[in-house]
Amino acid sequence: MKYFNPEPKYNHGDPAKVGIILANLGTPDHPTAKALRKYLGQFLMDRRVVEIPRFIWCWILHCIILVFRPSASAKKYQQVWTSKGSPLLVNAKKQKELLRKSIAKTHKQPIEVELGMSYGNPSMKSAFESLRKKNCTKILLFPLYPQYAASSSASAMDSLWRILMRTRNVPEIRTIRHYHDHPAYIDALKNSILSFWGKHGKPSKLIMSFHGIPKKSLMEGDPYHCECHKTGRLLAEALKLKDNDYQVCFQSRFGQAEWLKPYFSEVIKGLGESKEKYVQVVCPGFSSDCLETLEEINMEGLEIFKSNGGMDYKYIPALNDNSWWIKAMQEIAESHMRGWIDPLWSENMQKKQSQKTIAQAKKIKQKL
Repeated sequence: MKYFNPEPKYNHGDPAKVGIILANLGTPDHPTAKALRKYLGQFLMDRRVVEIPRFIWCWILHCIILVFRPSASAKKYQQVWTSKGSPLLVNAKKQKELLRKSIAKTHKQPIEVELGMSYGNPSMKSAFESLRKKNCTKILLFPLYPQYAASSSASAMDSLWRILMRTRNVPEIRTIRHYHDHPAYIDALKNSILSFWGKHGKPSKLIMSFHGIPKKSLMEGDPYHCECHKTGRLLAEALKLKDNDYQVCFQSRFGQAEWLKPYFSEVIKGLGESKEKYVQVVCPGFSSDCLETLEEINMEGLEIFKSNGGMDYKYIPALNDNSWWIKAMQEIAESHMRGWIDPLWSENMQKKQSQKTIAQAKKIKQKL
């Protein structure tokens, strides 16, 4: 068996293109225990996600977690699943198409966009191979995680690096590490929230909840905690909020270890007990709504809040496919593709270059 993957068919004169891979976590193919078992098995075996020694973790994962958790997770997915599939995948596909169309309106030079998941489908490999077949010799990896974390952004990078290790003709690669403080991203969040307030009113308390990671990761050098708080501060400033108008917290704790605090569930419970009048929750770390935002934040959060005496609670949807976010995505991508995009590019110029290349190739071939 050959170590390197086969190269896509190439013809001399084929125009070289620029490609973008929008990278996200992933989703099961179906809201069933069988599909969840496969998905969770892939996700939870990533050393970036779980750093417990393998000989201990493999036993816990295969003998406990993958025996009991898939059925419970499937029931949760069934509550948010749409006729078109997983909410995350539906939103991500829309983002891909809207970004591609937006870039095409701005640049004559063809720029391809594909979607690649760290786990599940469409895979990172399928995204990479699709771009290579289109002769993309320059590829930008765009993880859809505003705040860098080893378990998310770096995991997406790993997915691509593993493919590159078995690629003979490696394209030029650039990666986006983070954009937690990028003005366009903050502006997209601000406009999305202001639009929501225009329809539902301004809350007495705005909760900014981010996905949690183990506290140990912070202590060992992961910058995620700091980047979440900076996003929160910049967003609060953009919305002209005072310190007591909002709070940053963290959700989705897993296992017995201490995670980043304060925990979302405890914050919401406390606000309910204190009879906070009107709470809204936004998840700035999510580009697309998914199980975590739609079930844990929108459903479980509401139940915790009201069962503890809270009055009014609303979840502000993720950026998804709104125009402010597509504009921000393009601006962020363009800032990382400087030197790749030629403002003087034209189809006629490309044809002339291709013709010269084809003619030269024929001459060389005759001498072989």
